[in-house]
Amino acid sequence: MVQANEIINNGTAGRQVVITRVFDAPRELVYKAFTDPRHLVRWYAPVGCTIDIVSFDAREGGTFHTCIRSAQHHDCWCTGIFLEVVKPERLVYTMAVADEKGNLVKPVDAGMDPEWPAETVVTVTFEAYEGKTKVTLHQTALESIAKRTGAYPSWLQMLDNLEAELKQM
Repeated sequence: MVQANEIINNGTAGRQVVITRVFDAPRELVYKAFTDPRHLVRWYAPVGCTIDIVSFDAREGGTFHTCIRSAQHHDCWCTGIFLEVVKPERLVYTMAVADEKGNLVKPVDAGMDPEWPAETVVTVTFEAYEGKTKVTLHQTALESIAKRTGAYPSWLQMLDNLEAELKQM
């Protein structure tokens, strides 16, 4: 059960995306939902979208190649590298704009906002919290651009999807 959305940084221009959610599930289960492609395909896309996972190797130095598909918008291909994997405490990975072959491309060439960064780093921490799990997600993208492009509300929707997935696990 999601207790609340808690935005960590308040009122400062230029802040990056930081979202905290509390889930009524054990930390190991929440971590598994983030690292097992069988679960990711069921929650890691915003409402009205699906995700194709071409490859996914959740270990330090491992890589992934995915595509979030939307009938209303462009396909969003990305690749990444897992920089840090500490089970069940922390994931750190890059997310780079790519094409269907996994080649890096400029965001504008992929149909994205020209101000969206070509690569971001996502850090997800999993903390035991009052018998539940507190997940804090940090992405190295400006919150204002993430809100304008839909990336920020997409994270919120995906975390809503995660809540439903956790109930099925």
